Amino acid sequence: MPRLTIEDLKKIKEKAKQTMTLRSGEARARVTIHMGTCGISAGAREVMAALLKEMETSGTTDVLVSTSGCAGLCSREPMATVEIRDQAPIKYVDLDPPTILKVFREHVIGGKVVVAHALGSGSESTG
Repeated sequence: MPRLTIEDLKKIKEKAKQTMTLRSGEARARVTIHMGTCGISAGAREVMAALLKEMETSGTTDVLVSTSGCAGLCSREPMATVEIRDQAPIKYVDLDPPTILKVFREHVIGGKVVVAHALGSGSESTG
């Protein structure tokens, strides 16, 4: 196996830094993939992988991706919540890889809610 050069290490560091930027820090938008047991069994990992791949391919660095547990609507999983700065969050349901890409391109990048998969707008409250 060939030895790593300083340039190789710099490339690895930059790629890791880009990946971490997608998951933490300050950004104009956040996409939270709900990954409770029900979400994972319904395909949330594949949804997350498709989103991260699209963000890497497109060079998007101002959107954070995070995960959360169950959102309480197991029959509508996989689910994601899109939060764009200074706008009400939108919860999307019944996702698959092509649908999360549509949500990403049209809502996160384009600013237009994908109504066909939007469950609701705003934050939940307990009263």
